[in-house]
Amino acid sequence: MPGPLLPLFPLSVVLFPRTDLPLHIFEERYKEMVRDVLESNREFGVVLVLEKGIASVGCTARIHEVDKKYEDGRMDLSTVGFRRFEIQDLDEGRSYLRGRVEFFDDEGGGAPEEDLIRKAIRGYYAMRTLEKGRSLPEPVLNDPQLSFQLSQAVTDLNVRQMLLMSRSEAERIRRLAELFPVTAARERRIEHFRTIVPRNGHGKLLPGA
Repeated sequence: MPGPLLPLFPLSVVLFPRTDLPLHIFEERYKEMVRDVLESNREFGVVLVLEKGIASVGCTARIHEVDKKYEDGRMDLSTVGFRRFEIQDLDEGRSYLRGRVEFFDDEGGGAPEEDLIRKAIRGYYAMRTLEKGRSLPEPVLNDPQLSFQLSQAVTDLNVRQMLLMSRSEAERIRRLAELFPVTAARERRIEHFRTIVPRNGHGKLLPGA
């Protein structure tokens, strides 16, 4: 028998299981959605907004705490990713979108190689040392799906969506171990060029810089 419809929250965000997502709720339809979720003590689905429509795979979120309620009904929420799902059908019978979904998890494929795990962890901490990575949280290294903790350092939404859809922890770890060194090196180059652009070839500031 089909389960209840899952409230869906389309965002320019890819949420991973067991990672934090602070939200500011201001649209009337999502105020209603949050009220319904709180009343029923349910989760809701976070799905990536695409150029046309929404992604078919998302991650549910549970409201950990309502941090602040404003007089006009807006809310600040602390939420945490819970489980992944694939949308089977959409329902537009409410002010907010809902979906008939199928939940899924990894399908085996073997454990990640230890050297790749170490490389991916080193890459994550390298990303944290960069200016743009200062807000990255301390990863929960004993998470059985460590890749989702480390994937918080990925900024490309398409890559994040690909990682969310993957059903292999070994595959996700391998991709992160390959991605982080390249990304960190690129960010360092960008930062280096940013510091030397205002200067001439002798290390002196250009006029007006």
